[in-house]
Amino acid sequence: MPGHDINYVALAGALDPLRRGDGPPAPPLNLLGDYGGGGMLLVVGILAALFERSRSGAGQVVDAAMVDGVALLTTLLHGMRAEGLWSDVPGGNILDLGSPFYNVYETSDGRHVTIGCGEPQFYAALLAKLGLDDDLLRGQSDPAGWAAGRARLAAVFKSRSFAQWRELLEGTDTCFAPVLTPGEAPGHPHNVERGTFVEVDGVVQPAQAPRFSRTPPGPLRSSSDGDDTADVLAGWGLDRSDVAGLLPYGDATTGAV
Repeated sequence: MPGHDINYVALAGALDPLRRGDGPPAPPLNLLGDYGGGGMLLVVGILAALFERSRSGAGQVVDAAMVDGVALLTTLLHGMRAEGLWSDVPGGNILDLGSPFYNVYETSDGRHVTIGCGEPQFYAALLAKLGLDDDLLRGQSDPAGWAAGRARLAAVFKSRSFAQWRELLEGTDTCFAPVLTPGEAPGHPHNVERGTFVEVDGVVQPAQAPRFSRTPPGPLRSSSDGDDTADVLAGWGLDRSDVAGLLPYGDATTGAV
């Protein structure tokens, strides 16, 4: 049957947990199926096969199916279910926004911020910043009180603007982060300091990742289809005089298109 990211994520059991309340699941764009369970795990498979080949001298097929990959990414959920620590009821678990201390909250101007302070010391720091009592901290591990806790925190976060919460909480031990748009993310101080985004020919885009201490990647550059075809073929051992017959266009001697 034909299919795409959203189908594979659903079939693997990873889409249903992405619900909040009685609403439908919210697919995480195509990051989970195409890129996470698909592309990223394919890279892991290729690297593992290359490492094994260096020992055995034999090649093999790398079978990387997106449904398999996404299912593998849900290993934690299956482990928690087996221990009775995960409920299939949406919004009843820490990771699916069931708790007050690991959640997304709306600000007074309609923006959103995130809180991920699962550790008691960080939750205590947040409650102190919000001016809330320690009773929420004492009930942190009791799901029976989570709904009331969420309501209390939601009311507080609605009392100030997005900018005001950033000014108060960024740089503190509260596990806080603003929900930034793709246009805003490159300008955040953390991303600027890390060089998380770069600009190539006027186009802002993510920088290479991961990074290596001994063999850092070269700078990104723009290109168009076929720019490096002649050089690549020559690098594979083909004589440049033979390359011309393989290219649908361009000058095989210079690589120009």
